[in-house]
Amino acid sequence: MTRVLVVEDDPQLVRALVLNLQARRYGVDAAPDGATALRLAAARRPDVVLLDLGLPDMDGVDVIRAVRGWTRVPILVLSARQSSGEKVAALDAGADDYITKPFSMDELLARLRAAVRRTEDLPLVPETTLVRTDGFTIDLLAKKVVRDGRDVRLTPTEWQLLEILVTHPGRLITQKQLLQEVWGVSRSNKTNYLRVYMAQLRRKLETDPSSPRYLITEPGMGYRFEG
Repeated sequence: MTRVLVVEDDPQLVRALVLNLQARRYGVDAAPDGATALRLAAARRPDVVLLDLGLPDMDGVDVIRAVRGWTRVPILVLSARQSSGEKVAALDAGADDYITKPFSMDELLARLRAAVRRTEDLPLVPETTLVRTDGFTIDLLAKKVVRDGRDVRLTPTEWQLLEILVTHPGRLITQKQLLQEVWGVSRSNKTNYLRVYMAQLRRKLETDPSSPRYLITEPGMGYRFEG
């Protein structure tokens, strides 16, 4: 049974979510605030988290960061906040998708199923945990990159992109695949997101970002990692 943690302080919405999820054979835990959410996430180990950003005790973005400190569980944000800056902040902190209230239950359930599918499709443990190039070393278990003897600071989004590419060396990963893995299926047409983050990764990792050796663009198709 897939277990869902619902983090929401609106009792009516919580009731609707719990009823709809249980009717579809999901196991459900509910938390009315951030502190309870973090406790339940550690104790119950959910398969998916549905998270409201406007919690009474802490900002939902802080909950995302705390959860991301120890697990890659899919996090779907449910929020009335509509500004692009707040959406980007949640996605950068490590959220997998962002659904603006009010939303249809059918859309939410479709996004939830997609999030679960993506985690099932990813290998639990990559074949190699240490990726070495002439320019830098990536430790996939420690989630760490070292270049010229120094740690490279990556945002959660940058790390996710890099991790997907380096665990499939030499293989073309399409723009759509990357957007679905990192930002959730709703952003599958936002190729400008990819360009921005790939440019940031190249600045941090490539000797000559304008002529990359490791993070290769296949024009109009996607990206691949050459070790």
